[in-house]
Amino acid sequence: MSIRVLVTLAFCAAVVAFSDTSAAEDAATIEQKSRAALASLLKQSPGAAAIAKESVGTLVFPEVVKGGLIIGGLYGEGALLESHKVTGYYETVAASIGLQAGIQKFGYAVFFLDQGSLGYLDRSDGWEIGTAPSVVVVDSGAAGKLTTTSARERIYVFFFDQKGLMAGLGIEGTKISEFKPE
Repeated sequence: MSIRVLVTLAFCAAVVAFSDTSAAEDAATIEQKSRAALASLLKQSPGAAAIAKESVGTLVFPEVVKGGLIIGGLYGEGALLESHKVTGYYETVAASIGLQAGIQKFGYAVFFLDQGSLGYLDRSDGWEIGTAPSVVVVDSGAAGKLTTTSARERIYVFFFDQKGLMAGLGIEGTKISEFKPE
């Protein structure tokens, strides 16, 4: 066996060991994890809490696993909450190639501040972050300063619960698509 095959097998084993979601989860589990993750984010981030009060919908991915060794990817499942009700289930998927190595787990929430931006999620056939209108990725430093008066864009993304290590640069396109859980 070549060293390349051994490295690939070792990486795949690490991804499986790191992720506790080896198969698609059922709707109740996705909803429960999404609600818990959102509650935790809102408690820890005043900026996210301020934006949440103004949002018409929030898409929460409580557990996203990202890994790579030159070629990488990420995957996670989440729920769209509108007026405290789940209105859909989504998956986030990305592939990347470039100088990268490692594995990490994190969550993220996408806050939609108007019906037009929320409608974009339904109108697009697999929404790609970076192609949507007016998306702002909020880092932890800016999140503390964000208020409803300083929030001027239509879509805000907050990351949370990062674990693991992923180093490197890469070309990445994260796609969000609706799916039907078991």
